[in-house]
Amino acid sequence: MKRPTIADIARQAGVSKVAVSYALNGQPGVSDRTRASIRRIAAELGWRPSSAARALTGSRAGVVGLAMCRPAGFPGVEPFFMELISGIEAVLAERDNALMLQIVPDHERETEVYHRWWGEGRVDGVIVLDPHHEDPRIPVLEGLRLPAVVVGHPSAAGGLTAVWSDDSVGVREAVRHLAGAGHRRLARVAGPTRLTHTALRDGALRETCAELGLPAPRITHTDHTGEGGADATRALLTAPDRPTAIVFDNDIMAVACLSVAAELGLSIPADLSVIAWDDSPLTRVVRPALTALGRDIAAYGGRAATALLTVIEEGRPAGEPGVGVEEPPARLIPRGSTGPPPGGV
Repeated sequence: MKRPTIADIARQAGVSKVAVSYALNGQPGVSDRTRASIRRIAAELGWRPSSAARALTGSRAGVVGLAMCRPAGFPGVEPFFMELISGIEAVLAERDNALMLQIVPDHERETEVYHRWWGEGRVDGVIVLDPHHEDPRIPVLEGLRLPAVVVGHPSAAGGLTAVWSDDSVGVREAVRHLAGAGHRRLARVAGPTRLTHTALRDGALRETCAELGLPAPRITHTDHTGEGGADATRALLTAPDRPTAIVFDNDIMAVACLSVAAELGLSIPADLSVIAWDDSPLTRVVRPALTALGRDIAAYGGRAATALLTVIEEGRPAGEPGVGVEEPPARLIPRGSTGPPPGGV
């Protein structure tokens, strides 16, 4: 089916293409009656403005970009990202905007995508995930003056607006929950060390254990995948003085822990307590159901989209920071995967 054009609308309305352009772009030069007739015909024909044409005229594309640096199949199996994207899309749809999603293998390709999107006028702004120390994407976006919002701690956002929550609150609550049950040997299976939230959670864990008089926790860094989580769990549980409780950086790794524990003949929570970050359908359908650090991830994504649309509407490019948006912290949801340590020690 041929895509309707301004010429098609002009032909049916019996006016010039210039008149159609004036009517559709809200410019003076046509009567109210003619404008209404042209817009009615455009709607009947299913006409939509071309993003390329809008870029040439300096108009907005009505599109927000999200380039995710992940293995191709990974976002589809991690509930956090699916819920985050659903929240982003819900807000964009309400404002008649669309989401352009692209999976990239590394930050070099990600910055290439930003250059292309901005140069071709494909997006009005972008949402940036997983900020880290000396993040190379931040100066690129600032140099492009591309409106952007970072989902992450302000310390890594540079001149960009940050949408974030205080991860130390959840970490402290998890440690106090475990210490209150009698645990002393704690471990954490975390994501890559370069990520800002990984470093913040590591620090909060060490500080809280020290405050409570617990031995220094064992921290293992991996890649957020089930395989990585399983390998890290196996190493921890086969080592001398194995931990009696492990806190995982996502639900996939925590679920993988259940399988490894079963392989080693360990019962949860009798032999090992497990906490997952974040809460998701996965944490609720396994047995035992996983104690988790939960937050409204869809709302988190929605707030990021709202913040970016505000940046775009205010005409504030990257490099001119606005007020950051702090979200409520994750809270502990106790379930069947945590209990007293074996032997009460």
